Amino acid sequence: MDITGTAALVTGAASGLGAATAEALAERGAAVYGLDLPSAVEKADAPAGVTLLPADVTEEAPVRRALARAEEAGAPLRVVVNCAGIAPAARILSRKGPHDLDLFHTVLKVNLLGTFNVMRLGAEVMARQEPVGDAGRGVVVNTASIAAFEGQVGQIAYSASKAGVAGMTVGAARDLAQYGIRVVTVAPGIVDTPMMAGFSEEIRAGLSAGVPFPQRLAQPQEYARLVTMVVEHDYLNGETIRMDGALRMAPR
Repeated sequence: MDITGTAALVTGAASGLGAATAEALAERGAAVYGLDLPSAVEKADAPAGVTLLPADVTEEAPVRRALARAEEAGAPLRVVVNCAGIAPAARILSRKGPHDLDLFHTVLKVNLLGTFNVMRLGAEVMARQEPVGDAGRGVVVNTASIAAFEGQVGQIAYSASKAGVAGMTVGAARDLAQYGIRVVTVAPGIVDTPMMAGFSEEIRAGLSAGVPFPQRLAQPQEYARLVTMVVEHDYLNGETIRMDGALRMAPR
């Protein structure tokens, strides 16, 4: 899939993985439409080639509006990347009592339902594009986490939501194969995103020491490079790719 001259939709695009991915796709010649919450969009500076739009990924109407904006611009939508997500921590049972049910519901809604919502609506638009040989009509890249496979203490909601994202991968690839749309999931390890900014250097060093090699935190730009590789590699489909430096998460 040639990225140049296409349109791309990236969620969570105001910061972290989404911002790095939106910029990388724009640098390769895509017209990028980045979605994020209104409060995040207001504070962000979009790089050249990236249009930031306010949208809650769990709602249908704003995602449809963003996709319509992309279609009206004329470039064919070939790429959808789901980076939006939240990661609050809570145990199933603690001194405060059982895990808050609303919190669990919210995490699944944002991380799993939000990913599904953008994937289904993006696929609808992609299916209207003209196919380009073996490259087909486009590709959806979703974001899971290695927590989907080795959830730590306090990650029950996050792990469940990301396991759901990974679990959708093969089924979605099979559902969308008839339209020439690929689906690939990336499962990052510990990435140095704004969510990590609140941790002390001591904690960050401890996290880095647990990574076999390279013994450091991953960078958002490395995730973005993997996404662009997935987009350009037409035979990658129905796969969940770990990007974690061989890290296997300990219980805590």
